Amino acid sequence: MYRGELATTKKEVADFMRQAVMKSRDIAGPAAPLVPFADWDFYFIDRTLEWTRRERIAGVVNDVKVPKGFVTDLASIPRPFWSLLPRQGRYTYPAVLHDYLYWQQSCTRAQADDVLEAAMEELHVPIPQASTILIAVRMFGGGAWDNNAELKAAGERRLLKSFPSDISMTWKIWKQQDVFE
Repeated sequence: MYRGELATTKKEVADFMRQAVMKSRDIAGPAAPLVPFADWDFYFIDRTLEWTRRERIAGVVNDVKVPKGFVTDLASIPRPFWSLLPRQGRYTYPAVLHDYLYWQQSCTRAQADDVLEAAMEELHVPIPQASTILIAVRMFGGGAWDNNAELKAAGERRLLKSFPSDISMTWKIWKQQDVFE
């Protein structure tokens, strides 16, 4: 009796799995030109990544051009939250733009956060995800902003002029070499 109630056809199982996978594979928008280092914690951009705000607004950042070779950690989402918000998703492209602005610090932190918000909106990141990311960035992004300034002051660079050909190369090892612009 109980078994009969739960019995499903192969087609029903396949349909369920297809829907579950489609919902969980929330990657859309322009493909971010990312190549991972072996540790999969850092990635480099293998071609220029550009974003232009659809509706230009005075006093904000309307254009971002991330150069080939920029190193990013994607969305800086703590590991315990990856089941809810993986580091890669529909928000990956906006996260890379945001990472670049946080590293360069050629605009204010608020302007960088605005770019993240606008790019997520343009790429139709679901509102619950976008809101969660924006709240976290506004609450905890100051630490990343300050840390980037300290790393840059200490000499760390994030713009590569040469790229690893060894798939086992980690960012930690690669950044110790003379590979920067």
